[in-house]
Parts: sequence; structure tokens; C-alpha cells
Amino acid sequence: MDLDLAAAYERCRELHRRHGRTYYLATRLLPAWKRRHVHALYGFTRYADEIVDQTDALPPTERAARLDDWGGRFVAGLHGERVSDPLLPAVLHTIAVFDLDREDFASFLKSMAMDLTVTSYRTYGHLLDYMEGSAAVIGTMMLPVLGSSDPLTAREPARQLGFAFQLTNFIRDVAEDLDRGRTYLPDEDLAAFGVSRDDLAACRAAGRASESVRDLIRYEVTRAQAHYAAAAAGVVLLDGASQACIRTAYLLYGGILDEVAAQGYDVFARRATVPQRRRLAVAARALLTPTGSPVAVPGPPAR
Repeated sequence: MDLDLAAAYERCRELHRRHGRTYYLATRLLPAWKRRHVHALYGFTRYADEIVDQTDALPPTERAARLDDWGGRFVAGLHGERVSDPLLPAVLHTIAVFDLDREDFASFLKSMAMDLTVTSYRTYGHLLDYMEGSAAVIGTMMLPVLGSSDPLTAREPARQLGFAFQLTNFIRDVAEDLDRGRTYLPDEDLAAFGVSRDDLAACRAAGRASESVRDLIRYEVTRAQAHYAAAAAGVVLLDGASQACIRTAYLLYGGILDEVAAQGYDVFARRATVPQRRRLAVAARALLTPTGSPVAVPGPPAR
């Protein structure tokens, strides 16, 4: 491997280590040769997200221009042009090694661009359209790297796991997203529970959720559980060497729902996180779990 490519993989690994604590821990359970490719795909998604969310001082038009420029360099690289970028060589190499679907990457960049102009979603169907590009395609990008005994059957559970992970993040991060001027919980859900965006802002200011907001969050947790349930069968379809990794990620992301429930569905009182001791215990158990063992759907019992 040449020095530029090795440096790009290391840049992706470092992004993953700093910003994706849960999935980074899970990824350490993969064979080393797979691990770097997962880092590359995470690096791609994280870097695009940083252009959108970590440059808030810039107007949306400037951030859109930066995202478009970076996306243009990525597309040029797909067509064989040499790119000058700290991480794209690793991404392009991973795409070539596994012959990944280029449309997944185009869909992802389209959803990232939506974050520059779209601040809310009227229905869950509209949110799913967004998450198709921002989450489901990450599942299908990762699937060839992880490997599967039945890739066609494993594809839909991989998509569902992407939905589950992202909806979990949306539930946990309601307060942070409000600070960015966005709400990812659908407007129709807010209305069904008698909650407005002003109510969410008031909860943010007070540092605690109202009873109606708690009920809303409880409902969204059950919706996330449904995606985890739809994803569960896919874990046992993965290559044996990949199952401990995804089992760990599944249980740790799902564990965030447990923490949300444990704090009474108040996502404004504190950011729900899985304690480090539990994180390490889950990873250790996953390593000892026999290949092919089913995973339990996270969260409190649906009601």
C-alpha cells in the first residue's frame, strides 16, 4: 500500500475513533483487514456530515458549495482521476475492492445536502425518504465488507439496521438538533401528542421534558424498536468473523433506548449514553457468543 493510501486509511480511522465511539468499539472486533474498510466508509460519512454540521458559522450556500466541491472530487475519483484529499483515496480504494454500489454514495450525499435546507419532516414517510439516503444506504455499503452467506436476504435487515441506528440518534439528540434549527421527529407525531416546536424549545431551555414530550419520545422508542426487530435476523446472516462486531453495535445502539427509558424518556435532562463498563461487557459477551445466535430486540417491552 502506498503512503498516500495508508495515510488516508489512518485519517479515516482517526475520524472514526474520535466521533464514532460506539461503532468504533464494535469495529475492533472485526479482522484487521476488514476493519480499515469500515473506517473508510465511516470516514466518508463523517466528513460529509462535518461539512454540513461543523461549519455552522458559514451560511448554507457556502456549506452547500463545500459539500458540492467535495462530492465533485469524489465523483472525479470514481472516474479514475487522481484526487488530492486526506481521506478520499481510502474510500475510493474500498469501493473498488468490494465493487460497492455507487448509487448508495450519491444517495448519501443527496441526504446530506437536504440538511442544509430542510429543517423538519411532515410525516414519518418523509423522514424515511431522508433516512434512505442518510442511513439505509450505509447498511448496504457495509454489507459487502462485512460479508454474508446470503447477501440478497441480508440486504433488507442491513437497511433496517441503518434506520434503527439513525432513529436512535434522533431520539437521543433532540436537544442538539434543536440547537441546529432542526427537528427530525415528524410534525405529525408532534401534533398527535400535542407538542409544538416551541414546546420542545421550552423543554430545552428548562432542561427537562414535559409529560407530553415524554409520551412522544416513548412512542418514537417503540418505532425504533420495530426497526431493530426487522434488522435482527440479518446479524446471523453475516460472515462469522463479522457477527461479534454487528452484535455489539446492535446492542450498544439499542442500549441507548434502554437509557432513554431509564431516565423516564426525558431526553432534555441529559444525553442518554451507555456506561463504559456496560459497553465493554457487551463487547466481551459478543466475542463469546456462538456464531448464529439470535440477538434480542433492545428497549423496554413495546406497549
